[in-house]
Amino acid sequence: MVAAKANITVEQGTDFSTTLTVEDENGNATNLTGYTGAAQIRKHFTSNTATDFTVSFGSPRTSGELTLSLSRTQTSNIADGRYVYDVEITNAANTRSRLVQGIVTVTPQVTR
Repeated sequence: MVAAKANITVEQGTDFSTTLTVEDENGNATNLTGYTGAAQIRKHFTSNTATDFTVSFGSPRTSGELTLSLSRTQTSNIADGRYVYDVEITNAANTRSRLVQGIVTVTPQVTR
């Protein structure tokens, strides 16, 4: 599996979520039963600090859906600017796959 590339925009100070659908090469939803997920935003690939997305799976897990979310507290604590992110899933056999990667643009909050 080769990671898809997708850029996202996060508005500082708001609740953020986006849903991804994992499909096989034929366009069929991937059964995500038994998988765990992890996703992070970092300023640079080599940054020591990160913000973790909450990764939740759709029901039923055979739908291939997973949702990434950040609370308004988390987005308030991310300075505006450009960041990198990726999303990885790990199956029961401990095999990890990267699903998507890209740039996160955090836009500044005006209303506080």
